[in-house]
Amino acid sequence: MKPRFTATVLLAGLIAAGLAFAHGKDDHATKAGEGPAREHHDSDAIGVAGDVAKASRTINVDMSDAMRFTPSSLAIRQGETVRFVIKNSGAIKHEFVLGTEKELREHYELMKKFPEMEHSDPNMVTVAPGKTGEVVWQFTKSGKVDFACLQPGHYDAGMKGAVLVAAAKGQKKTDGHDDLKH
Repeated sequence: MKPRFTATVLLAGLIAAGLAFAHGKDDHATKAGEGPAREHHDSDAIGVAGDVAKASRTINVDMSDAMRFTPSSLAIRQGETVRFVIKNSGAIKHEFVLGTEKELREHYELMKKFPEMEHSDPNMVTVAPGKTGEVVWQFTKSGKVDFACLQPGHYDAGMKGAVLVAAAKGQKKTDGHDDLKH
């Protein structure tokens, strides 16, 4: 009976792990670049995947093993499409993930449980040491959009930042705050 019990426990564990990976509409691949890219489950709150041909500018962001992004605060205009070029100048894997603070915290808790999980969503990129990745994003709403590295331990160490999206001329801020001053 022992082999049958072991197989049953193993199968239950695999099913549970599969369910944990299949949360929301996020599609997490087991290797970088695998799996179909899908919109982040609450991307409407932070914008939409952008078209690189329509990017109005490129912003270079560096990730370091000091658990910091440089720059960690960015100013964008509502409606702007930005090409982020994300360089990992460290010796360990980092990632750049755009989202709401709530989404980032929830996803970080999942990453702590499954540290080798990698992503294929358009609002994030995982970057190996010494390599560069890209995220192209259109900021459709004004307000604050957070970004962070969700590798285990990195978020808690302070590896996060914010994009401040100023309302387009003639538009009111969508988060209820006064227009951002830059």
